[in-house]
Amino acid sequence: MPAVLYYYPTFEAWSSGLLTGLSLFAVVGAQSAFILRQGIMRSHIITVITVCALSDAIFITLSVFGLKEIILIIPSFKKIILIFGILFLVSYSYQAAKRSINNNSNLIAASGTAMTRKSAILGALGFSLLNPHFWLDLILIGSLASIFDDRSLAYAFGVIISSILWLIVLGLGSRMFAPFFSSQRSWRVLDGLISILMLFMAVLLALKFET
Repeated sequence: MPAVLYYYPTFEAWSSGLLTGLSLFAVVGAQSAFILRQGIMRSHIITVITVCALSDAIFITLSVFGLKEIILIIPSFKKIILIFGILFLVSYSYQAAKRSINNNSNLIAASGTAMTRKSAILGALGFSLLNPHFWLDLILIGSLASIFDDRSLAYAFGVIISSILWLIVLGLGSRMFAPFFSSQRSWRVLDGLISILMLFMAVLLALKFET
């Protein structure tokens, strides 16, 4: 059998995972807004990207090995994640709104009270693990990976690569926007939009909790 034909099924699984991951991750959500702000501030952005990438890689791999079944068989798991997710988003929305209203949003003002590395790590973990959409994505990824049988790891690897690519583009690419945020007004607008986005997502999660 030609080598190309031998490796084609593996490449097919990998490319499917890559496309699936890009369609799931390349969206503007709570995590994206957090990474965007950290990137613009140049505040521990490499650490944030690394933590997000590692958490994605670990849980994507686990989803291939049956994590989705564990999530589905625990009835209260979804509600617990929803509650913590709502509280986390509301808290971050309040902080962003406070920065915007109190004229404490610009880069110069923020640098005096810059987020510590520990806070950046906890924030990155929070926006990943306390995000209900993160767990729903894992269920979907685990289900799709099962289609490829013994090539499921190749599929998972494709999803992981897409996650890393998106995080790099979002985190490092956000530095290009830094010149646009040299004024206090720009930062106040950004934090105001982030606050609204977080609160909107919290409301959506609350509506899901009711159903």
